[in-house]
Amino acid sequence: MEEFRRIKRLPPYVFQQVNDLKMKLRRAGEDVIDLGMGNPDIPTPSHVVEKLLAASQDARNHRYSASAGIPKLREAFANWWKTRYDVDLDPVNEVVATMGAKDALAHLVLATVGPGDVVFVPSPSYPIHPYSVVIAGADLRHVPISPDHDFFEDLKTAFRLTWPAPKMLIISFPHNPTTMIVEEDFFRKIVEFAMEYKIMVIHDFAYADLTFDGYRAPSFLAVPGAKEVGVEIFSMSKSYSMAGWRVGCAAGNPEMINALKRLKSYIDYGIFQPVQIASIIALNSDQGCVKEIVEEYRDRRDALCSGLSDCGWDVPPPRGTMFVWARIPEAYRAMGSLKFSKMLTEHAKVAVSPGIGFGPHGDEFVRFALVENRMRIRQAIRGIRQFIERNGKIDLQERVARSAAL
Repeated sequence: MEEFRRIKRLPPYVFQQVNDLKMKLRRAGEDVIDLGMGNPDIPTPSHVVEKLLAASQDARNHRYSASAGIPKLREAFANWWKTRYDVDLDPVNEVVATMGAKDALAHLVLATVGPGDVVFVPSPSYPIHPYSVVIAGADLRHVPISPDHDFFEDLKTAFRLTWPAPKMLIISFPHNPTTMIVEEDFFRKIVEFAMEYKIMVIHDFAYADLTFDGYRAPSFLAVPGAKEVGVEIFSMSKSYSMAGWRVGCAAGNPEMINALKRLKSYIDYGIFQPVQIASIIALNSDQGCVKEIVEEYRDRRDALCSGLSDCGWDVPPPRGTMFVWARIPEAYRAMGSLKFSKMLTEHAKVAVSPGIGFGPHGDEFVRFALVENRMRIRQAIRGIRQFIERNGKIDLQERVARSAAL
């Protein structure tokens, strides 16, 4: 067959190499703790599950649903923004329910940009952010993001050096994988920038609720003028531990929302209706379950960061997301994140995500996902401590050579 041009532009999934090694070790009887993929293990709140069970018994809910989401779900999402951020949204023209944040982002980009358009995306970033641009056939430009850089200043510099001028900016705060956070003033500058240069903005707000130590993540849509330039995406995967349910939402600029709705109307018939009904209950009922989920992640974050510190691996506790973004210890940094991740998997029996999988500016880091309970995290720390303590007894070059052969 002829080559599939669009697929050829998508590189092999870097994370699969660590996953393959993890599975090989598990088949050999090794207990490998997987802190790689950000797949929430916390059960969905029971009252949401009970509503799903009840709704699924009604045969009327077995038919095709609405591609944009049933009206009451879109109203519930609009109420979510109003209650938390005092943002007014028209559920008919400014809100669309999606099959998770990835569906929202991938199809929104596909609907609004194409060949010849330039899109700015931070590096490192969650893979669908840059590769949605690739899938759409547009031109991707990376803007480095790290605690050592002023992202907004780098963004302005990139704009001056780019031709043709970018048509879109994709951002996400709290940020995956770096866990960086921003205050509302940052979004004010983004909106002003977008208005001045006529750039669309997509803000992925998947970790809106997963914040710690008194920090409260601001909403992009809460800034005056934001709806004139962009869209914000929210997911129920993390806040309500509903990852496998695939429920999300895009809200904001009516022209962009209409483009997404129109594209989706050709692609799908919407989320299974009982799932939408249960999601309404999750959004509209008491939010104590969200606080409990956030507290569980905070407890795991503290266990991991304090444990790594005790091992001599100093990693500042993040104030947002369900991840810990850790710079590779200096003794191993030169080998890069993929080889280091393989070493941790083989020698410490702990699987993590290599930073290079999130973009070229992530290669000095690995990402831990807080998807195991405190006891398993302590077990992971013991494995890492033993790995670090053995470093002086086993030649580093030998380790590098063994990892390269994996």
